Amino acid sequence: MPTEEPISVSAFNTLEVEINAGGIATVWLNRPEKNNAFNAEMIAELLRALSEIQMNDELRFLILRGRGKHFSAGADLSWMQACAQLDYDANLNDARELGKLMASLAQLKVPTLAVVQGAAFGGALGLISCCDIAIGTEDSLFSLSEVRIGLLPAVISPYVAQAIGPRAARRYALTAERFDGKRAQQLGLLAEAYPAADLESELHGWVANLLLNSPQAMRATKALMQQVKHGDLTPDLRSYTESAIASIRVSKEGQEGLSAFLDKRKPQWLLT
Repeated sequence: MPTEEPISVSAFNTLEVEINAGGIATVWLNRPEKNNAFNAEMIAELLRALSEIQMNDELRFLILRGRGKHFSAGADLSWMQACAQLDYDANLNDARELGKLMASLAQLKVPTLAVVQGAAFGGALGLISCCDIAIGTEDSLFSLSEVRIGLLPAVISPYVAQAIGPRAARRYALTAERFDGKRAQQLGLLAEAYPAADLESELHGWVANLLLNSPQAMRATKALMQQVKHGDLTPDLRSYTESAIASIRVSKEGQEGLSAFLDKRKPQWLLT
């Protein structure tokens, strides 16, 4: 559970990474004095943290959160101001790092759950959209705010469009309107929106439910859904799905899960 004492805490300058005995990694955006706005340092540290998580085969899933009042205000304006003084090539390098971060989060092999409170503006919507699941508070506020300062949500746009659909993405990218958690749920950005007072207890329920599942099967299912995408059936996709189910059936956890079900007992992953 999220309240379980972490067995390891990795301190970064802009993040905090906790791993508990249940195999849950929690990455905290940890610049509350800046409303968790991200800059080049945070992007680099997120890339390093995700790389470490990707290589840790003991982890079951990742929770992405923000310390303090807000999930993230998006890009740090001081950093953006400094970027404006740089030439095209330097800005392109910055954009490539941000693109690498979004791709790394979206393609992470473990399931990911974003937990949102307060503001989630600009690039923060990219982080949320890259996660497999997101929950938040009803009074959280979202905005693709880039056009208000003469910019555009370029790097995050493919992920946001996948999360809320191209028509809604076009609207909110062009208008920079703010919308709340209830609207975010209607759009599909959030799976569920809760009263702020209930967020932690509801998170416990999500974690408890995910812990019921085979870790190997969840990773394989995430890889499967990344291949399936919009469900357009091709010969290659059909072959992939056939191979995927055959492989998981003969795997150690697949065999254990089937045996436990037939024997009416708990599978081993619930006992460790």
